Amino acid sequence: MSASPSTTSTAINPVTFLGELCSVVFERHSDGSTCIQLFCEDGEPMCRATVFVGGFPQSPGYVLVKNWSENAGILDVLVKAGIVEDTGMSVPTGYVRANICKLLVAHK
Repeated sequence: MSASPSTTSTAINPVTFLGELCSVVFERHSDGSTCIQLFCEDGEPMCRATVFVGGFPQSPGYVLVKNWSENAGILDVLVKAGIVEDTGMSVPTGYVRANICKLLVAHK
């Protein structure tokens, strides 16, 4: 289950996801881990690309990418944009697995 992100954010270059040009915004989940969200040009939220998995100690500089359901394909978009690197590892979250990814961009 995802924790609500905090309101502080850092934005970087836009990416295209599901045919929409989106800004990439870095925020924090309530546990302090990095939250990556995408917003459409009109400011509407497109998706939350990362998840918080309770009981999984997330290392600084890494995120858990939600690459299933409505987010299918987001991992490739983030990798191609140079935002994350897929480690090839994952963590179970219910019936699916979240990809453990190394962050490649600096953010606050």
